[in-house]
Amino acid sequence: MSTFNRRSFLKTAAAAAASIATGGAVFNAGLNAATAAPAKLAKRSATDWVPLGNSGVQVTRLAFGTGTFGGKVQRELGQEQFTRLVRYAYDHGIRFFETAQNYAGMHDMLRIALAGIPRDSYRLMTKYRLQQTDDPMTVIDRYRKELNTDYFDVLLLHCVRTNDWAETFKPARDVFDEAKQKRIIRAHGASCHGLVPIRTFPDQKWLDVSLNRINNAGVRMDNLRGTEDGTGDVPEVVGHLQKIHAQGTGIIGMKIMGEGAFSTPEQRDASVRFVMRLGTVDAVTIGYKSTAEIDEAIARTNTHLNS
Repeated sequence: MSTFNRRSFLKTAAAAAASIATGGAVFNAGLNAATAAPAKLAKRSATDWVPLGNSGVQVTRLAFGTGTFGGKVQRELGQEQFTRLVRYAYDHGIRFFETAQNYAGMHDMLRIALAGIPRDSYRLMTKYRLQQTDDPMTVIDRYRKELNTDYFDVLLLHCVRTNDWAETFKPARDVFDEAKQKRIIRAHGASCHGLVPIRTFPDQKWLDVSLNRINNAGVRMDNLRGTEDGTGDVPEVVGHLQKIHAQGTGIIGMKIMGEGAFSTPEQRDASVRFVMRLGTVDAVTIGYKSTAEIDEAIARTNTHLNS
């Protein structure tokens, strides 16, 4: 005689129903997860705040340069127009400004242009002229007065050209270290002009920041002469940038527009695309002479950061 009675039947049926319901829920959950739209990556922007390597300094990805042909282009704007251009860049999110003593008069012009803007809302980089006779700390203090700032976010040895630059300028580097300890500067480094010095940069851990010439066509880039004429060796420079960046040095790209040589939109677009896709350039500096150039630089950078 069968022991399978009505009560057993009901229990079995209820368990089967629960199992089906649970399995359906799990299946549906898995199906929903599999078909859900992938999470969108956050868009990157020319005006994002980004770290310069391991320096501890953050800057906007796009900087306002004041040294086109030694500052000639910016000086010829006149103070009023230059100030309007600086304020336009600031209002559109460019909060990184770079200059140098070598750009005659640009310390003064930039100080006037930035007057009244909260110092902690932007980053400031200048460069130390190597042919100095004064004590380096005296020079740094003079720069601070000229730019009306208590500190520099970045201070660079300007335009190193030899393979022994680190030893030659060790007295200045020692003072830079002292100034960094005193928080007079936040990070230090050098701007490079030529294949001879850049070949030494991957071994220089002293470099918090490296300013390097880079574009897709080699225009006004590094060559063995160390001069601005001729075509630079793009593949060699790119290889060095990879090593420099890998050691934790922040890299700022310059001459992105070939210092004005890229006169067509296609040339400028190709260079921005090339630099933004390298993955080793933290920020770039461009010298502007109009609001249209600022708008274009932001738009092209945004496009190629996200393409």
